[in-house]
Amino acid sequence: CFLCHRYLQPPGTWIQCTLESRELLALCLKKIKASLSKVRLIDAGFIWTEPHSKRLKLKLTVQKEVINGAVLQQVFVVEYIVQSQMCEDCHRIEAKDFWKAVVQVRQKTLHKKTFYYLEQLILKHRLHQNTLRIKEIHDGLDFYYSSKQQAQKMVDFLQCTVPSRYIIYVYCLEYPKAFGKCLLSFTFKEFYNCLSFGQCFFFLLISWQEILSLMIDYASGFFSVAEIDGNTYWRHPFNSLFHPKQLEEFIIMDINRVQEKKKGAGAGARSNKHTLAEAWVQKTSELNTDHQYFCCTHLGHILNPGDLVLGSVLFLILIKKSYDRTKRQRRRNWKLKELERDREGMDTDDERQYQDFLEDLEEDEAIRKNVNIYRNADVPVESDTDDDGPPRISLAEMLEDLHISQDATGGEGANM
Repeated sequence: CFLCHRYLQPPGTWIQCTLESRELLALCLKKIKASLSKVRLIDAGFIWTEPHSKRLKLKLTVQKEVINGAVLQQVFVVEYIVQSQMCEDCHRIEAKDFWKAVVQVRQKTLHKKTFYYLEQLILKHRLHQNTLRIKEIHDGLDFYYSSKQQAQKMVDFLQCTVPSRYIIYVYCLEYPKAFGKCLLSFTFKEFYNCLSFGQCFFFLLISWQEILSLMIDYASGFFSVAEIDGNTYWRHPFNSLFHPKQLEEFIIMDINRVQEKKKGAGAGARSNKHTLAEAWVQKTSELNTDHQYFCCTHLGHILNPGDLVLGSVLFLILIKKSYDRTKRQRRRNWKLKELERDREGMDTDDERQYQDFLEDLEEDEAIRKNVNIYRNADVPVESDTDDDGPPRISLAEMLEDLHISQDATGGEGANM
């Protein structure tokens, strides 16, 4: 078969054989089994031929008893001509209408950051190579496979990346609604069952690998963190109070760091990545008014007067620092690869959501560890000494984008 490079073993079995292998030798000998029935085969081996010549040569040594017990031994060469065709499996793959298993990944939310990150994980670990087809729809991705075993491997991999659950035989993975930087709502029972902390005001951040809770106790002035695994989440699921599209832009008018206080008993592990601060902020849409808001924030280590932030007025929570998006895109000297897939039902703001995902990569080093980031040679390299600018990815974290042309074997990057 000129697509999968398997050989036909009559009547209808296709087997994988490398050149000059024992399997290919056995297959060739079966082709002349009738001719060898009257002699004894002593030795058989390949004679080297050009790999692309469509010729295979075997040197055979045979013996036969002749007159009065005398044994005659002879060495001769058998030449085979390889005839290319397409096997049944490849016919079905080429027709794009054949599959035995499908993995449907779904997330019932308005953003697609999870799937952008999932795409990079699949590319890095080369899990897309066994897929017959990848189809994108409005709320997820469908992966089509020729066998149930290949689909199960994808399910096992996806469950290791994000808390998810699936329906047996359908393999439809559902990701948590709450994902990315967002505020979550708990009942007291859910809060107690999931975190086992005392009562305090809480703001939750969701990481890519697990659900990471950032507990803010403004009364005692410290942060505590706790991890919730996938099994715990699906036993006690919780919802997001808002999604990223509902965030509003504020400007920092004044900010003061709060002195850390002694941690109380049972408060959990302290967060060393954040600094508590008190801030006066104003909506950028209300700059012509005197209306300002007072709030506490965990972003005291990166915020200064005049900075832009995104937040919600529900409890006046500051979610993340904001930067000039146009400037970030112009200075971005890296890129990502994408899966080849069929797209249906694309939203008009998909490009904006993809830019949000790229900004998350620049701001979170933990996310970048699982993503292959490639150097974009079309963008000139600028100095990294601009401390006041948006976060940037260093050249040391980038890979060179290697383009391999089609070689004589017909496959991209195949062994010569």
